[in-house]
Amino acid sequence: MTGKYFLALLGICVSVAVMGQGNTHKSESGKYEGLAMTPSMGWNSWNTFETKIDEQLVKQTADIMVSSGMVAAGYNYIVLDDGWMTRERDGDGNLVPDPEKFPNGMKALVDYVHGKGLKFGLYNCAGTKTCAGYPGTRGYEYQDARLYASFGIDFLKFDWCNTEGINAKEAFTTMSNALKVAGRPILFNICEWGDNQPWNWASPIGNSWRISGDIYPCFDCEYKHPENWSSWGFMKIIEMRKDIRQFSGPDHWNDFDMLEVGNGMTYAEDKSHFTMWALMASPLITGNDLRVMTKETLGILTNKDIISVNQDKLGIQGFKYATEGSIEIWVKPLTDGSWAVTFLNRNEKTQSLNFDWKAHTITDPINKLTADFKGDVYMIKDLWGGKTGGTTQKNLIAQIPGHDTVTLRLTPKSKGK
Repeated sequence: MTGKYFLALLGICVSVAVMGQGNTHKSESGKYEGLAMTPSMGWNSWNTFETKIDEQLVKQTADIMVSSGMVAAGYNYIVLDDGWMTRERDGDGNLVPDPEKFPNGMKALVDYVHGKGLKFGLYNCAGTKTCAGYPGTRGYEYQDARLYASFGIDFLKFDWCNTEGINAKEAFTTMSNALKVAGRPILFNICEWGDNQPWNWASPIGNSWRISGDIYPCFDCEYKHPENWSSWGFMKIIEMRKDIRQFSGPDHWNDFDMLEVGNGMTYAEDKSHFTMWALMASPLITGNDLRVMTKETLGILTNKDIISVNQDKLGIQGFKYATEGSIEIWVKPLTDGSWAVTFLNRNEKTQSLNFDWKAHTITDPINKLTADFKGDVYMIKDLWGGKTGGTTQKNLIAQIPGHDTVTLRLTPKSKGK
């Protein structure tokens, strides 16, 4: 080979490396482990604001999360969803934070949030464009991951719009590996909607994964969009994924979507929504406007007894045990042999409950755990009423308003002989 041809070949190789925007790296694979040993908790901008986001909103939200007691209750992520960047990448192919929305740049905003003791998250998409039409990450995975690391973010929500012809597992694996190579621990939230059953393959690459299409602020409705897709009430989402609880656990959670508490449902429905997300061990990412939330909404979001069910270190997703008329009974095994039990009224009218504990034995077949009320005695705490008293030796008698719940924590008192 002559020197002339060698130099020409070398130039081609250099050009290919440059055009590959850095996608040739040492072998790194798999998510950052241990970032979500309990379901993540925080706030996301999409449900209320969609793309109408800016620096002032983020700062106000961070301030309120601290002053309202939300941080003390466990919420620690602020996640900016779609619409944070300009419509085009810059000349070097980098994403550009919208200078009108974020005049001081993204790094300064991240530093502000970190200064409040919170963590910061951003959004992008596996496709060529995001769901709102901004630049997607397809072909720029490693470049974007380096940018996120330079900003100092802690959480990436990665969506699934404009992905025709793309293999889901491969696309999310590439982004997961890119985050690992970038060198900053970033929680990877896969937002694939459940179309490709991520619970079967996402555990090694993501800390959580969406299991359905978008949520809608209603109990069990289907909201049909003009563009021929649907959003779902919170009970619809739970019902459509009845048989995947075995795939969820510490650092690999089924994500039932962001919370709609405070976004237009009744007080009872908000309580039930929050309760069910806690029992499902879903991430608790609220999506309301914290600047105008009521005391009732704040009370729901900061109920430490319900949050403790969600954050229980066993990390077991709950399940429906039985149905009695219009009342569903949902259960979740907890540490120290305790159980969370929710009586959910699916009817819009008040229903009477007379539950004979001693007639029931609850078994979790996946985790081989049992609550034998026939022989064992449990102490009862009402997690919404905050009262402790009574045991499973007496029937539970209650009036449950429409779409409301009675939620209890049962703690072992004595074992039967």
